[in-house]
Amino acid sequence: MNATLYYIHDPMCSWCWGFAPTWQRIRAGLPADLPVEHLLGGLAPNSDAPMPADMRTYLQQTWRTIAQRLGTRFNFAFWENCQPRRATYPACRAVIAADQQGAGQAMITAIQHAYYLQARNPSDETTLCELAKELGLDVARFVQALQAPATQRELQRQIAQGKAFGAEGFPSLVYVDDTGSHLIRYDYLDPEVTLTQVRRLHS
Repeated sequence: MNATLYYIHDPMCSWCWGFAPTWQRIRAGLPADLPVEHLLGGLAPNSDAPMPADMRTYLQQTWRTIAQRLGTRFNFAFWENCQPRRATYPACRAVIAADQQGAGQAMITAIQHAYYLQARNPSDETTLCELAKELGLDVARFVQALQAPATQRELQRQIAQGKAFGAEGFPSLVYVDDTGSHLIRYDYLDPEVTLTQVRRLHS
């Protein structure tokens, strides 16, 4: 049977950051013959406008909620040290650009740590280039890919694919096999909620 588990996410989605430890446990428990693919969701398009005050308030409250419910760490100095913008497409493109050098997953983690722990802004290309350098990438090649129209087209393709699978919000998990696509439930703290469903579908 041909099957793939898709993880649909955004590197600047705070709930994805909260889910990250459980997602790692899910991955460790998946059937060995089940491929996993990441799809970028593109939470917020490019924007140079400062984030509106009501959105800043909403997101800070979301961080507090996740910290209280899941024990996730956040550095609230971000809201004082940075100029927030509602733009996650640059970070998504950075993952695609880094993946061309075999470092897509490393870039996801680097973006999350920069944003949530180090009070750095992954909406800024300067931050993304710093992360590429810290990961040991060819920065000139990374910048070229980051700004290439083909990278934006790939992001749009991934966004469209996630929507076609019926993903609603981030993170989303979709098991796709010969019979179609199956949305997978998850619990932010219990990997077995997901693993039980996947094992049943994959048996």
